[in-house]
Amino acid sequence: MIAQIVAAVIFVVMFILIVLDKIERHYVTLGCGVLTLGLVFGACMQSGEAVIETLNFGSIFTVDFWYHAGTSGESVPGINWETIIFIAGMMVMVEGMARVGFFRWLCMLIAKLVKCKTIPIFITFMLMSGVLAMFIDSITVILFLAAVTVELAQLLKFNPVPMILAEIFCANLGGSATMCGDPPNIIIGTSLGYSFADFITNTGLMAAAGMVASILYFYLVFRKEYKKSEAPFDLSKFPSPSEAIKDRKGFIISTVIFLVAVVLLITHAQTGLTVSFIGLFIALATVLTAPRHFGEIIKGVDYKTLLFFVGLFIVVAGLEHTGVLNLVAQMIGELSGGNVMLMIVIILWVSAIASAFVDNIPFAATMIPVIKALAVSQGVDLTALAWTLSMGTDIGGSATPIGASANVVGTSVAAKQGYTIGWGKYCKVCAPITIIVLLISMAIIFVRYI
Repeated sequence: MIAQIVAAVIFVVMFILIVLDKIERHYVTLGCGVLTLGLVFGACMQSGEAVIETLNFGSIFTVDFWYHAGTSGESVPGINWETIIFIAGMMVMVEGMARVGFFRWLCMLIAKLVKCKTIPIFITFMLMSGVLAMFIDSITVILFLAAVTVELAQLLKFNPVPMILAEIFCANLGGSATMCGDPPNIIIGTSLGYSFADFITNTGLMAAAGMVASILYFYLVFRKEYKKSEAPFDLSKFPSPSEAIKDRKGFIISTVIFLVAVVLLITHAQTGLTVSFIGLFIALATVLTAPRHFGEIIKGVDYKTLLFFVGLFIVVAGLEHTGVLNLVAQMIGELSGGNVMLMIVIILWVSAIASAFVDNIPFAATMIPVIKALAVSQGVDLTALAWTLSMGTDIGGSATPIGASANVVGTSVAAKQGYTIGWGKYCKVCAPITIIVLLISMAIIFVRYI
């Protein structure tokens, strides 16, 4: 009982500190992780075995970690090194692509292909945001996309704010479609043993339906504004997309590496290669093909996020080892009265509302053991709960400016260029479509899994 109370208090303190955002979040989770190891496992439980199991270093040196891991659906409470290595590898790849100008080239190319017409740019940039976010971290997608959108807006004389808002939403939506698109999905996939194909055929279907609704929604909301601002533009004055490429040889190599990563991710269930293997392979390929830029690429990796994950996994392991998460699962089971539809409604909307105001990564990591316990105790299909959790955490964050990292980055880029997006403007535009997409997802879950 004492161990449960201490673990719960540490978790609550961690969550509050993350929300307050006064201390960098990796310091918060690492500090709380150390407290979990010392107070929960050491002082209260006096279990060295729990510490070893939570640190989970041994898993890295097993064959299953690199080949055929993640297909069994079994996970041990503790640091999910598979998630961390995969995210680190993708970060390295993205830094390599950014260095050679891949993202700016793609944006300029698409703008030129649609003859610099505002509404076609609006729609194609939404689609590009969603598609890129299926494979690349949404923060990176929005960082470059928002910057290029502002540049195009100044050149073509239109308001970039509606386009940036649509790009942010579509990036979060696209990230929900695949296992590698959003950190909560990576955690869900590696913890429960789901493959890239599992996500694309389940959450991918919901994301596709949501994307259709989103494009229609944003078009209807902003079509009048963009039709008024659309004016003939001399294409000869538009900069050549090739000017965005900083290193032609590096550009070709980075593009090939990205395509290889996509193929490996799509086929990893068939090849048996784990996402940790794919992440390490892609990272090595990136740095070995650009040895002169090794320091620049490695320096760009977001180590703070990786450390944030390490501390988070330790704190959640404290809740799982002490049985706190089993109690949460029992509470949800009792609240729903064993009704699967009500259970899905609770998980989806609680996940969405929580993710609109706090980081969805700790929430997803906390809920995974909960839905596993629910599946066992209530006899519910685990996959239905997993896809519900995925869509709730991924889409719910789109409702507010602070709900997801991509939102913060996109609004910050706009603000630096003099286009301030306040809470009122953001929520007025994005909250309604967030609710619409969640309702679409809920309907699909009811039809397919119940």
